[in-house]
Amino acid sequence: MCGELGLHFLASFGRVLAAIVLATALAAPLGLLLGQMPRIDRCVSPLIAILYPIPKIVFLPVIYVLMGISDFSKITLIAIIIFFQILVVVRDEALALHKELILSVKSLGAGRRALFRYVYLPASLPAILTALRVSTGTAVAVLFIAEQSLTTYGLGYYIVIETYQVLLYREMYAGIMGMALLGVLLYFAIYALERRVSKHLFL
Repeated sequence: MCGELGLHFLASFGRVLAAIVLATALAAPLGLLLGQMPRIDRCVSPLIAILYPIPKIVFLPVIYVLMGISDFSKITLIAIIIFFQILVVVRDEALALHKELILSVKSLGAGRRALFRYVYLPASLPAILTALRVSTGTAVAVLFIAEQSLTTYGLGYYIVIETYQVLLYREMYAGIMGMALLGVLLYFAIYALERRVSKHLFL
């Protein structure tokens, strides 16, 4: 049973990790871009304001219809939720950068690409990691819901289908502990990375 639980844990870990990487790779550059270009941000902000409060879990059936029943559809759902959390935080952080700093770097001949690489990205990196760390709880919760149906592996499937529905309560609690461990590991892994790349904030 421990070996089986380990396989379910690895399946869940792979899904949520892939979702985190996908969401960060898309949301962080876009948030920095919007923060660097206020005019574009003013055009896009109404759409973000409409989509952000919507509970993205309701789109799970739509994602299944469009993308089919697969791991990638579950990863996509989790990534969408994390995407908006990172996007909003990073955009706001980039917009809040001191104009004097930006102007001083521009006066040295820095173009838009140099500003992005040497000003916006380093200044917003702590916000990116903080948003990512805070979103891990939501990601694991959505993972649990997504894995309860139309799959044969994952902690959500193990807890609800393989143990709870057949009254294997001891194994069910083991699965719950596995899900909790997954969330804790992700949280502290991102926290450790945050401390490493943002040492000046923890002095």
